[in-house]
Order: sequence, then structure tokens, then C-alpha cells
Amino acid sequence: MSKPYNHTKATLALAKASFRSIMRSPSAVVFTLAFPLIFILVFGFLGGGGIKVKLAVDPQSDVQNPIIAALSHNPVVNLVKDKDQGEIKTGLEKGNIDALINIKKNEAGKPAYIANVQYTSASIDKGSILKSVLNNLMYTLNTRDIVPTVAEIKESTVEGRTYRTIDFILPGQLGFSLLSTGVFGTAFVFFSLRQTLVIKRFFATPVRRSSIVFGEGIARIGFALLGAIFIILIGHFFFHFTLINGVVTILNMLVLAIIGLIVFMGFGFVVSGIAKSESTIPPISNIITLPQFLLSGTFFSIDAFPTWLQPISRALPLTYLNDAMRKVAFEGAGLWDVKHQILIMIIWGIGIYAVAVKVFKWE
Repeated sequence: MSKPYNHTKATLALAKASFRSIMRSPSAVVFTLAFPLIFILVFGFLGGGGIKVKLAVDPQSDVQNPIIAALSHNPVVNLVKDKDQGEIKTGLEKGNIDALINIKKNEAGKPAYIANVQYTSASIDKGSILKSVLNNLMYTLNTRDIVPTVAEIKESTVEGRTYRTIDFILPGQLGFSLLSTGVFGTAFVFFSLRQTLVIKRFFATPVRRSSIVFGEGIARIGFALLGAIFIILIGHFFFHFTLINGVVTILNMLVLAIIGLIVFMGFGFVVSGIAKSESTIPPISNIITLPQFLLSGTFFSIDAFPTWLQPISRALPLTYLNDAMRKVAFEGAGLWDVKHQILIMIIWGIGIYAVAVKVFKWE
């Protein structure tokens, strides 16, 4: 009697063949390793800060005063008014909030207001920017009004981790790498298999559809994880990328990378199903990847975008992957702490794979 067909062996054989194909593909190496690495090197050497300063307003602060009014119209300052004292304290320590301001009326009469500003050592560069903004603002207020002195600043500093540019850039580039690998790699491979009738021949064999998908998925996940580890280690050892819990942080980031890649591969399956020719794959793929690359906080914080654009940014799956990566790496969050971001990505995955099944073609 003949032995039953071993689907596990078939899946692994397909994964091995696909992995070899990926390793021989120049585009796969460029999008997964070279492109992100170039950006990491550039921003790692630059080491600059952002363009927005997040200034939290103490819940007990007076908000009806000329200082808050002036700060709310300053393009550099992003006032945060919806945090309680515990959230603000944590934000200052982790560098998510750059400073805290508490403004009180002066019972003595002059100056009219006392502004207590608390900076954080986790965001020294932005703190310096804010000091310059506040000094200019106070000079303007105190010389413009009839009252000799409208306000006075008292400053202090909270100790926290140093937040470097690489801590923002690296997770974004890792997300970009996974997005490119999942969409472009999957779309080109499956379209080629369909065009050359390889998938149709598979249909005539005992190989299941799931074996084909799982084999391709295992190969891409393996390749992407190797790239992710390489990028993380380069960032950590050469540019001091923060891995707050060491190996545990790396493992959590790799789990997030797997989830993200699986979701992005769904987009690749959709593209391969609707593309009419190989030349139509790049434009369709760019329609999916380019908005996410630009709007998902890869290079700049979403808070720096216009208000009307931010809801669009927060609807994209790459936004949640980038956000989860940064929380895990710099803040030391566990996977349960980023369950909201993971849930959104899973919802995206369910939706996109439902579409992929509808547009799947054997030939």
C-alpha cells in the first residue's frame, strides 16, 4: 500500500524553495535590508530631534491666561491637556512628553502669573527648544502689556531615559521593511507562479492550497526575521538604539514583526489576484504601500501632521505596528500592553485575507 501524502513535508519543501528564491532576489534584499539600513545610518549619524515639542498642561493649572493662549498658537508646541498627573509623570520619565507646565495666579500681584515648567532629561533636545520658545514668549508678553511683568518662569528637570532619533526611526524602518517584503514580495511571487501555471499544476497534485500559502509564508517570515534581527542589532550596537529589556524586548519585537508581516502578506495576495500583468503589480502595490510609508509615522510623528490628516494616519495598519514597536523597545511595554495595536492589526488581517480569498485565482 502506498504511503499517505505528507502535507507537512510538502509545506516545508515549498518553504525551502521559496526561501532560496527570496535570497536570490536583488529586490528582496534591497527592500528588506538595504533600504531600511541606509535610512538608519543616515538618521543615526544625524541624531537630530523632532519638530514638535509635546508640552503637557498640569490638570491643576490655570488655563485661562495669556501664556496658554500664546502657546496654543505656537507651531512648535503641541499642548497636551487630556492627561492626568500619573500619565504625565510616566510620559516625562519615558520621553513621550517633553515638559510639564503649571501656571498659577500670583497672589502677591506681580507678576500676574507664575509658570512652573518641568523638563525631562529623556528629551533634552526638545527641552532646549521649548526653553527658547518660552523665553521669547515671556519677553513678548512682558514688554507688550502695560503691566510691567505678566509672568515669571520657574524651571526644574525630571530624570528619564534619553530619547534618541534612532529610537523613533528604527521601528519605522523595520515596519517599512516588513510592509515592502509582504506586499511586493508576495505579489510578484504568486503572480509569477500563476502566470507560469505552476499553481495550476499544484492543483493537479495532492498539495493543498494551505500548504502553498503556509510554505510561502514560512519562507518570508524566516527571511524577514533575519532582516529584523540584523537591523535591530546594527541600531543597538552602533547607534545605541534602546532595548530596555534586552533579549526579551527583541523577542517581543520579533513577535510583532511576524504579526505585521502576516497582515502585509494579505495585501500581497490581493495584488497578485487583481493584477492583470506583471507591469501592473508595482503601481497597485505602491497605492497600498506609499500612503502607509508616508503617513504611518515612519519618519515623523503623526502629531506633526495636520489635524484633518491624523484620522487617516491612525486608520493604517503600519501605524499600529510602528507604535507597538516603539512602545516595546523604548518604554519596555510587553505584548499585553500593546494589545490594542495588535487587535487592530488582526482586524486588518481578517479583512484583507477575506478579500484575498475572493480574488484568488489558480491561473
